[in-house]
Amino acid sequence: MKIVYHKAFERVYADDPAAEAGRMECILNELIGLYEFVEPQPAGIEDLLRVHTQKHIEFVKQNPLLYEVACLSAGGAILAAELAIRGEASFALIRPPGHHAGPDSCWGFCYFNNIAISVKKLLDEKKIEKALIVDFDLHYGDGTASIFKDLSEVTYYHLPGGNSRVRQLENLEAFLKKAGSYDILCVSAGFDRGKEDLGGILEIEDYRIIGQLLKEVSRKTCGGRRFAVLEGGYSHRVLGKNVKSFLEGFG
Repeated sequence: MKIVYHKAFERVYADDPAAEAGRMECILNELIGLYEFVEPQPAGIEDLLRVHTQKHIEFVKQNPLLYEVACLSAGGAILAAELAIRGEASFALIRPPGHHAGPDSCWGFCYFNNIAISVKKLLDEKKIEKALIVDFDLHYGDGTASIFKDLSEVTYYHLPGGNSRVRQLENLEAFLKKAGSYDILCVSAGFDRGKEDLGGILEIEDYRIIGQLLKEVSRKTCGGRRFAVLEGGYSHRVLGKNVKSFLEGFG
C-alpha cells in the first residue's frame, strides 16, 4: 500500500471546509511511519480535457493557486490509478476533492473530478476495459455520475444513506456481491458519514470493514487492482482515525 501525497496539499487554497488548515495534517499524523509515501506530478491539460471542457478549465484557472493545487490533486489520482494497475494498492491523500465536478461545472468544494480523470486516462490508454467506481462519501457524486452516464465501460455506485450503520454496511456488501466483472476498483473515499462528522452514522471501525469488503472483492474480481482517493471528511478530531481505519482494511 502506497500513499500518494504532496506537501502542497497543505496549502490553504480556498475558503471552504475541504481547504481548511489542519485537515491534511490530522490525517498525516495517523499515517506517517506506517506507509510509503510517493509524490505525484500535476495533471496536464490533456488529462483534464479527458472529462472537462476548456471553458471549465479556464474558469478554474482564474484562481492560480487553486488551479495549481487542483491540477496536482488530479495528478495524485492518476498516480494512484497507475500504481493500482501495476498491482500496488494505493490511496491518494489529495485535495481539493472531485466527485461533484462535472464536465462543465463544479460545486461542493470540488473543481476537477480527480477519480474520473484517472479512470478515463486508463480507458483512453487501453490499460483497462471496464472500471467500477464505489463512492462511500455522504454525498452523491453527481459529477462522476454525469461524466460516465453514457459510458458503459464504467459503473458508478454511491452507497445509499440512512440512519442505520449496519444497514449501510449490508447495502455495500450486497452490491459488491453482484457487481460483476471489471478490471479495476476505484473508490471515492469520503469520510463525512462518520459518527463525529456531518453524517453522524459510521463508527471508526466501520471504515475498516468497508476497506476490507472492497479489498476482498477486488481480489476476487480484478486481481486486487484497487485504489482510493480522498473526497469529503471534515472533523479534524476524527478524520485521521477514520482514514487510518479504512486503510487498515483496504491495504
